[in-house]
Amino acid sequence: MSKSFKYTKKYSTEWEFLKDVLIQNGVEENAVLREDNAENTYQNDLNSKIITDIHNLNIKKAIICSKDYHARRCLMYYQLSYPKTEFMICPSQTHDFSRDNWFKSEYGIEKAMGELMRCGGQFKDLIRRK
Repeated sequence: MSKSFKYTKKYSTEWEFLKDVLIQNGVEENAVLREDNAENTYQNDLNSKIITDIHNLNIKKAIICSKDYHARRCLMYYQLSYPKTEFMICPSQTHDFSRDNWFKSEYGIEKAMGELMRCGGQFKDLIRRK
């Protein structure tokens, strides 16, 4: 059973908040690597790769936590940077739609189709560079 997270302060970055969540759930502080400069998923992937390379880490398994409709694109980015890593996806439903009903609302259609377009458009150039 997971324990509740208690907000203890005002956080200026998502990383600070998530670090506190990890520490309050038993992760040692020195095990939490910092990447809080990215402004999008691709930058986060690139920055994370730089950090793990600096620490000479061979990432064998990793968990990707993402909004459910965005999880595929996250996985695609990280699979390019970490081709030998086994990824587990931990999607979070943050809207009133899911994979079972996204097509029933205009907002769900917009989000799902937007992600589909970004998956194709953003990866075409990346794959060509590899």
